Amino acid sequence: MPQKLLAELLGTFVLVFVGCGAAVTTGADVVATGLAFGIAIVIMAYSFGRVSGGHFNPAVSLGAALAGRLSWRETGLYAAAQTVGALIGGLVLALTVLASDVGWEFGDPLGSNGFGEGGQVEVGGALLIEIVLTFIFLLVILAVTDERNRAVAAQAPLAIGLALAAIHFVGINATGTSVNPARSIGVAFFSGSDAIQDLWLFIVAPLVGAAIAGAVYPLTFGRDKDPVPGSGLNFGAGGSSDPAFTQQWNQQAYGQQAYGQQVQQVQQVQQQSVPQAQPIIQDGWQWDPASQQWIPAQQQPAAPATPDQGGWAPPASDQTQVRPPQ
Repeated sequence: MPQKLLAELLGTFVLVFVGCGAAVTTGADVVATGLAFGIAIVIMAYSFGRVSGGHFNPAVSLGAALAGRLSWRETGLYAAAQTVGALIGGLVLALTVLASDVGWEFGDPLGSNGFGEGGQVEVGGALLIEIVLTFIFLLVILAVTDERNRAVAAQAPLAIGLALAAIHFVGINATGTSVNPARSIGVAFFSGSDAIQDLWLFIVAPLVGAAIAGAVYPLTFGRDKDPVPGSGLNFGAGGSSDPAFTQQWNQQAYGQQAYGQQVQQVQQVQQQSVPQAQPIIQDGWQWDPASQQWIPAQQQPAAPATPDQGGWAPPASDQTQVRPPQ
């Protein structure tokens, strides 16, 4: 668990630093900022996906929990680690741009989200945009990490990164695009009072969109496996679980297990198909391969009767001899 939480912290730190950093240094250029967020997700998911599943977003963890892929206990721990990583990313970014010549000062927007005076849409439009974009993002994640979709398992981070970039292309000029409560929290406290006042929406809306996707996906397409204990609508204590990304990117273990089962089946078939070797008998003595010596021949079963034998079969061996063969 400490390794998983550290992976989530580092991944979210990089996401905030790179994505919001691009927004600050490029003047919120739509293409540059969108690609920065998408590429950051791709490289972090490929780097740490095998460890923690590569969520880097409390909304993703919530959707995974409702879909039965992550226990609620781990969901809370993931969200805490992601938020800490985002705050560190926001702090390091603020210190970095302060030391550079980009004209940013504390209180200026640091890639923060907003609506109304702080954005291009009012509160209702911002809520709808963030819910819908997060819903789309979670549907993509749940689909490409579905164990039944193994054909794209290795390309899952790339698909998720492209989806995040496309979502930013839509939402940057409206709300600055959050779809990630940790990302919004990480820079809000360095971006002035307006960003802090608007922050609630960018926590609530992504969680609502993720919750809808986490419930809709398994209802629509079924589950790829049994739900993780302590996940879904079961809020009891669940044991440690392996998130979907981790299971997808460790297919080698599944392959080795299947290969071992195939080998075992082949061996069983071979044992059944190979006839038992007939004992070597000479002059009433039988060769024993185990002790590597001749022993008195054992009485063999009578040969099956044939029509011309009238139901009678001669003895298989003559045990009257007591002298080993020469």
